[in-house]
Amino acid sequence: MITLLRILFYIVLGLPALVIVLHTIIRIVRHFHKFPMPQFMANAIDNPLRRKIQPPDKTPARHGIEPGMIVLEVGPGNGTYTVATARRVGNRGKVVTIDIEPKMIERVTRRAQAEGIDNIEAKVADVYDLPFEDGFFDAIYMIAVIGEIPEPDRAMREFYRVLSSSGTLAFSEFLPDPDYPRAKTLIRKATAAGFRLQKKLGNVFYYTLILEKEEREC
Repeated sequence: MITLLRILFYIVLGLPALVIVLHTIIRIVRHFHKFPMPQFMANAIDNPLRRKIQPPDKTPARHGIEPGMIVLEVGPGNGTYTVATARRVGNRGKVVTIDIEPKMIERVTRRAQAEGIDNIEAKVADVYDLPFEDGFFDAIYMIAVIGEIPEPDRAMREFYRVLSSSGTLAFSEFLPDPDYPRAKTLIRKATAAGFRLQKKLGNVFYYTLILEKEEREC
């Protein structure tokens, strides 16, 4: 009995260490090899822990999304936050969500249709060459996505182009994500692309950055 309890004790003690080791290995791999989230992992990532940390019904407001806005979402996952944002902007607004993975876009499209949401446009697109006019969007947001993009600086320059002069760019990141970037790193990259920090919410475990466009001299 004592031996069994000791084994259980070592298992319980070792699990957190194993999780940390695996997380570290994944971060190292992801640092050198960036790739988009596979569509079959979308539901696993949208788990109860994440929804508790990032409540879908509150996250759009946290991103500064208001009714009537035209919004770009980069990396929709299984569409949980896409639908919540579409409900936030209402019938006068619109959410355009993009992903490089066609199956991810198919998943979101089916979900929007199933839930009767008609102000979502899901399409395959390249963040380095967005198929939108200059100043088209009122807001852009992404949740745990920027770390998956191999050249975030290049993507941010495109975000700057398609945002209106009063538009905002929001990043939400949480520490369990293997691509988690430090807030200082994102701020530095965004500043280089022409943005300035408007607001920072949260803490090191879960933070949101809201940035606005700096006016450029002609």
